[in-house]
Amino acid sequence: MAQQTTKLFLLLLCALTAIAGKSYYEILQVPKGASDEQIKRAYRKLALKYHPDKNQGNEEANQRFADINNAYEVLSDGDKRSIYDRYGEEGLKQHAASGGRGGGGMGMNINDIFADFFGAGRSAEEEDKIVKGDDVVIELDATLEDLYMGGSLKVWREKNVIKSAPGKRRCNCRNEVYHRQIGPGMFQQMTEQVCEQCNNVKYEREGYFITVDIEKGMQDGQEVVFYEDGEPIIDGEPGDLKFRIRTAPHDRFRREGNDLHTTITITLVQALVGFEKTIKHLDDHLVDISSKKITKPKEVRKFKGEGMPMHFHSKKGDLYVTFEVLFPSSLTEEQKTKIKAVLG
Repeated sequence: MAQQTTKLFLLLLCALTAIAGKSYYEILQVPKGASDEQIKRAYRKLALKYHPDKNQGNEEANQRFADINNAYEVLSDGDKRSIYDRYGEEGLKQHAASGGRGGGGMGMNINDIFADFFGAGRSAEEEDKIVKGDDVVIELDATLEDLYMGGSLKVWREKNVIKSAPGKRRCNCRNEVYHRQIGPGMFQQMTEQVCEQCNNVKYEREGYFITVDIEKGMQDGQEVVFYEDGEPIIDGEPGDLKFRIRTAPHDRFRREGNDLHTTITITLVQALVGFEKTIKHLDDHLVDISSKKITKPKEVRKFKGEGMPMHFHSKKGDLYVTFEVLFPSSLTEEQKTKIKAVLG
């Protein structure tokens, strides 16, 4: 157990440099104005998803887990979050150097955080009672290059935001049961709606950019979720914002699961005597597809391990190349005679 904790702590230290340039809010997939409860819920979901026990041997998932813990350690602390919002990571480092509590990731106890979240907190029954706004689902076209190497997209997002407004309103209404005496020894059960008085609110439209991370090997239909960044609802929690991945058409390759397909045209002479040829892959490395054999029209050859990376896995699919043979549009009589002499 101690060895595992030490390993995770070292990952957290590495995370300090790995997440440079990417905000802690983006790592936890919450808006910058997220409440403490939103940050806690986002951390809970992401920590469970990327926990090393669920992704054994996957360094990418382990690194992501370390990033998530590092971001939460800062955003869950009011003082650190305030410094981070004003001065960024550099401000946290200076704060730590001047004797303040450590910057992101320093002095963090992963076991304590997990005890807080997975041994306490709201129950599933309490979660179900919370009124939630609508989820927003957006189809996001991702290039094959981003799905092959990993990447990110900046997306403009507009949504309703709840703002304060003049006046008061009825809120937190609930039905309370009481008994009224209607005669000697006779009581009638009654239900009455009881409400509190809250400050009035209104919806306003706001827009901002969101950075959506495209992970290597993501499949069509997989979602990148920004927790509680969907439609808001008064006296409840916002829904989630979900970007559903869809592979964009490519001019050279076609994807089928973890495999790639492409079509290459060769001449009739190359089909008969062989050829030397390479094709440029999605990350610009060259794949040798040369052949010394006869190639038939529509022949398909497999190049193992040259397909798409598998999501959160070191393996890759295969590349299938279909060969089209370009026949001459016409032959002279002399050419026909020579071909007959050679091929009989």
